[in-house]
Amino acid sequence: MESPLTPARTLTDLSAWRAQWLAARDDPDGYWLERARALISWRTPPTRGCEGDFWSVEEAPLRWFADGRLNVSYQCLDRHLPARAAQTALIWEADEPGRHRHVTYAELHAQVCAAARGLERLGVEPGDRVIIYMGMTPEAVVAMLACARVGAVHSVVFGGFSADALRDRVLDSGAAVIITQDEGRRGGRPVPLKAAVDAALAGSPAAAAQVRAVVVSARVGDEGRAGPAWAWVEGRDVPWAALVRDDAPHEARAFEAERPLFILYTSGSTGKPKGLLHTSGGYITYAAHTHREVFGLREGDVYACVADVGWVTGHSYIVYGPLANGATTLLFESTPLYPDPGRYWRLVETHRVNILYTAPTAIRALMAEGDSWPARYDLRSLRTLGTVGEPINPEAWRWYHDVVGGGRCAVVDTWWQTETGGVCIAPIAHVTPTPPGAATRPLPGIAPVLLSPEGRLLHGPAEGHLCLEQPWPGQARTVWGDHARFVSTYFRQHPGRYFTGDGCRRDARGDHWVTGRVDDVLNVAGHRVGTAELEAALTLDRRVVEAAVVGYPHPLKGQGVCAYVVLAAGADLSAESLAGLQATVRGAIGAHAKLDRVLAVPGLPKTRSGKVMRRILRKVAEGALEDLGDLSTLADPGVVEAVVAAGRG
Repeated sequence: MESPLTPARTLTDLSAWRAQWLAARDDPDGYWLERARALISWRTPPTRGCEGDFWSVEEAPLRWFADGRLNVSYQCLDRHLPARAAQTALIWEADEPGRHRHVTYAELHAQVCAAARGLERLGVEPGDRVIIYMGMTPEAVVAMLACARVGAVHSVVFGGFSADALRDRVLDSGAAVIITQDEGRRGGRPVPLKAAVDAALAGSPAAAAQVRAVVVSARVGDEGRAGPAWAWVEGRDVPWAALVRDDAPHEARAFEAERPLFILYTSGSTGKPKGLLHTSGGYITYAAHTHREVFGLREGDVYACVADVGWVTGHSYIVYGPLANGATTLLFESTPLYPDPGRYWRLVETHRVNILYTAPTAIRALMAEGDSWPARYDLRSLRTLGTVGEPINPEAWRWYHDVVGGGRCAVVDTWWQTETGGVCIAPIAHVTPTPPGAATRPLPGIAPVLLSPEGRLLHGPAEGHLCLEQPWPGQARTVWGDHARFVSTYFRQHPGRYFTGDGCRRDARGDHWVTGRVDDVLNVAGHRVGTAELEAALTLDRRVVEAAVVGYPHPLKGQGVCAYVVLAAGADLSAESLAGLQATVRGAIGAHAKLDRVLAVPGLPKTRSGKVMRRILRKVAEGALEDLGDLSTLADPGVVEAVVAAGRG
């Protein structure tokens, strides 16, 4: 029987979708106020919808439900206790096969209350920033919800990021506290989290002076003891056990709906990552709404999003959306191929998973291992299969649908971004007809349009820049500390509309097929990496004088990374040099920043104004060597021959 805390799904057929989409288009404030009141328990219910629009965003960020007051932690925990105290909130599937743990709503509530009291003892106040640099453990979720409970702004940093990347985020956010682990575990390998924190702070006097406490959770060793690769810093480091040491009650204080909830850093087309700021009331409403509707959530479902909490997918669809809906959500610490290609399928069988949400990269990797692996396991509990992070190719979609889902499961290919806060264009599970590989239709409240690069509105079947022309509650409000960058990135090229940076094709049926980035951000295996970041990392190596990076189609990762490097005199691309370049990039950005191809060239194709003509580099990387287009604006057209020769070699 469905709890009154989890109202029934409303998008149950195409007529309901059409009716709600038109209602949200014609009266967005009325539509979203109804959704906010139905899904969220407010201390002070809002009466105002959206304040501001895309034309006035330069003057001030958008605001949603501004007169409402709530606590996001309360939405995810306290209000569920009367009906769900004994229900499993989190299932933790550890990296080690066969090791897992269930945490009930009552247990999670108690741990979050204890952590909230601990943060207050450390002097954390509403508005303070807290960096969370952890692996996929329940303690990471506790830390996020404890920050939300006390009104602190958390910034989760992906555990694969390097010490340098962590330091940059600490400094940019002005964080006073870091919560980390001794080590993480992934694919049977240790992840030196505490050592990276130590290195980040040791390498920056400003960061060391700014951070007053480092809380260390013990994933591997004992609380309060140094490990083999890191030191315990007295007076700064705090054991997790000391943070959560008592069990006194903690009241969830209500905050205004526009209270900042989290900062999440994403790569940009400049070298500096941008910290996108999401606020409380609009975000939790949108996360809960989209999680319930898109995946077809039912009472009693076991829901498994196998992403990382360091990315927005983990925020919206592992933590906030599922817990706001009173669901059972699974945290997966490992990888799809560890210790063998049956790991996902064993997870589904063991925990009787009903909804599985993963990336096309993982699907393609598992597809390459053959049909026999999923056939070994009982996958009959599955009802909905989701994909996220990049467009899924039709071949992978069909394998996912036919082999994993047995032809009976809905496949929802979801398009959205860190900036949008939640799914924007996607099939509704078991409702929307879904051509393999299509993101299909927009959700109610999302109004996509296609524009030419010059800004001309495209009607009917067309391909162009994907823009959204109507605000929605879940979208980021600004870039932390740099609203001008927020405006210039998303609203300058196509004034009055949000420019997603993606290209899209709309077919005669009205379905949307997202074609990938049109700016200088690469989407590699679901991770966004700025070309400028990669180029800056490459030039840290003394062997590289200049570098340019482009993406190209990759059979496994969706988009590969091709680097063109101009080498210093006497340098070459020996195996040792290539290994050194890879290490430099990993050290500067993180383990996910891997170069798939490195081509040595004597120079880069540049216009007379000095701008690198990336169109040529992309074509060479893609193998399209016969049609390079107009070269008349190049300062030295002869350099193209060398670039083509490198591509052929």
